[in-house]
Amino acid sequence: MNLKNYKEEFEEFLLQQIPDKNPEKLYLPIKYILHNGGKRIRALMVILSAESFGQSKKESFPAAAAIEIFHNFTLLHDDIMDHADIRRGHPTVHKKWDENTAILSGDTMLILAYKMLEKYEAGKYKKLNTLLNKTAIEVCEGQQMDMDFETANDVSAEDYLKMIRLKTAVLLGAALQFGGIISNAKEEDLINIYRFGENLGIAFQIQDDYLDSFGDEKNFGKKIGGDILDRKKTILYIDSLKHLDDKDKEKLKSLFASNRKDKGYINEVLQLYNKSGAPARIKKLAENYTYKSLENLQNTNIPTKYKSFWKQFALELMGRSN
Repeated sequence: MNLKNYKEEFEEFLLQQIPDKNPEKLYLPIKYILHNGGKRIRALMVILSAESFGQSKKESFPAAAAIEIFHNFTLLHDDIMDHADIRRGHPTVHKKWDENTAILSGDTMLILAYKMLEKYEAGKYKKLNTLLNKTAIEVCEGQQMDMDFETANDVSAEDYLKMIRLKTAVLLGAALQFGGIISNAKEEDLINIYRFGENLGIAFQIQDDYLDSFGDEKNFGKKIGGDILDRKKTILYIDSLKHLDDKDKEKLKSLFASNRKDKGYINEVLQLYNKSGAPARIKKLAENYTYKSLENLQNTNIPTKYKSFWKQFALELMGRSN
């Protein structure tokens, strides 16, 4: 399977779906965010899931476009809420235009995502639409939980795992289940392929939290310590508080309550993370969710060559340098 060719074919299809019409200021931002890179991981998951269940890739393109447009819609609105200036190395939509334009273009993207599903016959359309509705609400719930955590004094590991499942993992599960739905896969297989994506998504986000503090900056692709500077109460922070003594626990809380942005601040937090033993436990937690995902994959009734492909996909996704 040549993923580069799959991606190029899908890119051509995707960009044809955005209308060239007025008002120009509504549609240009949509083309802008869709043009500005992105690995198309979720779209490729739809396409390759469909192929795994015996469906042609061209049949899966509208569903893949729905997932990709929806995903980018969430990024556009997230950037507004996060006051982010840069996305994929380019100015964010609300910076290049303005917030009102970004909100309206984002709303249009959400509608376009649903319109893509109209290309399927009634039975498949209903299932796809129902799943996208469920996923869209869950993603919003996860985003709200994430924002609530910014001011919460105590966030449990259970709450945090629920948040990343909703905010990140359910969309991966939906992407894979989209492929199964358009291929008329059996209900048991739809459940297992969804859980494969969901558990892999949780593992990926846990690892992302770990690498943000302890990764190799060159391989990770982002500056180390960003979550600490942003005062994000990641699983590392939550786990550290649980295992530090009272004195160090208060020190960690005090550091997060401060306005410091210096490198020394990051190093002090990292020292407390290490002192608590959190890094090893968090790495193990990510591994456990990866193993869960591979168990779900093994229980899915698809040809062996596709099981091998998805296993390799999962391991490569989780194989970023630590």
